[in-house]
Amino acid sequence: MVSIISRTLVDPKSIKLTNQRKTKAILTKGVEMAFRSGRECFQVLKGIDLDVSPGDIQLLMGPSGSGKTTLLSILAGLLTPTAGSVYLLGEEITKMSREKLARFRLENIGFIFQGFNLFPALTAAENVELVLNIKGIKGRLARNQAQYLLEQVGLASHTNYKPGDLSGGQKQRVAIARALAGNPQLIMADEPTAALDSRSGHNVIELLRILAKEEGSTVLIVTHDPRIIDVADRVAYMEDGILRQE
Repeated sequence: MVSIISRTLVDPKSIKLTNQRKTKAILTKGVEMAFRSGRECFQVLKGIDLDVSPGDIQLLMGPSGSGKTTLLSILAGLLTPTAGSVYLLGEEITKMSREKLARFRLENIGFIFQGFNLFPALTAAENVELVLNIKGIKGRLARNQAQYLLEQVGLASHTNYKPGDLSGGQKQRVAIARALAGNPQLIMADEPTAALDSRSGHNVIELLRILAKEEGSTVLIVTHDPRIIDVADRVAYMEDGILRQE
């Protein structure tokens, strides 16, 4: 009897990519984005490779129009890139169905918006509770968690204040508490200090860094504000759709 042993050859590059996917909170490979206007095609992102380790604070910096917000939207699963792959927490979101992607975002990503995006008719606590309710946490448990999160961001005495009665820094703290609702593994922030003065902006980012480190979350911050570089673990720079990571 003749025994035949077949040997499957495995591409070392595919092994490396698989290992990266398992160890990186955020990983992009060759991400490109083009928008068409009539007969013209505008290349906004050009072969973006980015990797962010779990628990890191990653800044994404660059001038207006450099492609930062477009990249953030792709990483958040709000836009589909023209080419390339995006892996979050080891999952390739660029191949997910719309339903699975929406569920993944809800369970794993907390967002902080430039304009706060708080509901003006709701109190600080109710703004946080609303996110918890969407995630299936309701009733007394949601109220207790909202209270705890607002205490963590220094707003224990402002839980019943509506956004119109809060300063810019306090509104951003509510936004951070809301982003942390449900303990997301990823926090993505778009220009979180744009509406704040220097002191408030630095305090908010430092608070976000401390809370994220304690919870083990990974934070990606899109900004053109150089005042907050010192709180980052890593900084990447974008210009004309090209990324340089340091």
